[in-house]
Amino acid sequence: MARSGPPDSHGLLMMMMMVVVVRNLQRSHRRKRSRSVEDDEEGHLIYHSGDILRARCIEYILFCIPSVSLDFSFILTHVKCQVRGTRVALKIIKNIERYREAAMSEVEVLEQINSVDCDRRYSCVRMLDWFDHHGHVCIAFELLGLSTFDFLKENNFQPFPVDQIRHMAYQIIRAVKFLHKNKLTHTDLKPENILFIDSEYDLEYNAKMKRDERTVRKPDVKVVDFGNATYEHEHHTTVVSTRHYRAPEVILELGWSHSCDVWSIGCILIEYYLGTTLFQTHDSKEHLAMMERVLGPIPTPMLQKTRKRRYVHRDKLDWDVHSSSGRYVRKHCKPLRQYMISKSLEHEELFDLIEKMLEYDLTKRISLDEAIRHPFFNLLRKGQK
Repeated sequence: MARSGPPDSHGLLMMMMMVVVVRNLQRSHRRKRSRSVEDDEEGHLIYHSGDILRARCIEYILFCIPSVSLDFSFILTHVKCQVRGTRVALKIIKNIERYREAAMSEVEVLEQINSVDCDRRYSCVRMLDWFDHHGHVCIAFELLGLSTFDFLKENNFQPFPVDQIRHMAYQIIRAVKFLHKNKLTHTDLKPENILFIDSEYDLEYNAKMKRDERTVRKPDVKVVDFGNATYEHEHHTTVVSTRHYRAPEVILELGWSHSCDVWSIGCILIEYYLGTTLFQTHDSKEHLAMMERVLGPIPTPMLQKTRKRRYVHRDKLDWDVHSSSGRYVRKHCKPLRQYMISKSLEHEELFDLIEKMLEYDLTKRISLDEAIRHPFFNLLRKGQK
């Protein structure tokens, strides 16, 4: 299942969160550096298991090779290492100027969040340290388990049980709500960037399907990868989010805000429920057509305001349902409620929440303050009391 999007981390190890101002340090990393003799031609650090990376008075001992699940390893590398007897995850940024600058911005965000969430109430990954190694910004994180995407993949894309979706959704919403409260939009929420704290599982054989199926023992998760996180006052790039989790206002270039994260969470929750991506496409117009197939027509005012005029004809999406692409969309997508496998109350509540998150109109899309109080989470709130 191919995925596209802005350069980012993906899977097995990766992590983040903390902020003190590091403007002077950031400026120092903006000067052009010569390529290290330890780099390959593309700017990756060349290393071997057992190598030692020294950061001030701390030694990081590498003990494994990068995870093969990291699709975006041309930008960075993730390795496990040991420091003072504790295993941590180390994110090694490619030795290229623009990636170093982005890494320093991420460090700044992580330091701020760690300082604000000093008692670790929210499910955001913790940054433990950062340092420069021959032009590579290296960020050390607590070591977590598999990403929720990797768990799905290794489980043959079997969906998560609704009770586990509830638990994960509650933690994700609280974490992202915390970011929004601190004037940050994550902008790249997806199952790859939601990691289990511990991805140990129970294995059971499904005789009907003739396969083993995994059930994660502890569905506690953390949000990771703040490399694209954006403050309210910062420049908002035109395109954000990985394709499949990209909100319609982003595709139509109508401007975006915190609510684009809400849309992404809605896409994540339906993927947990189905086991597969809802909007499986790499074309923007086809993506919009899929949205219309699942959620109904895009509101006319949005289509009237967009600068993407090639997507619009007579104030409607310019789409031929009889074309090969049109047939593909009709075959692979259906109205949202038709995806429900049960009419039980918890399924109804989950789909009601997802519907409210996948609302085209930003003035009507549910906020995370409202989402956390949704009836779908009543069982969790009762348990907490």
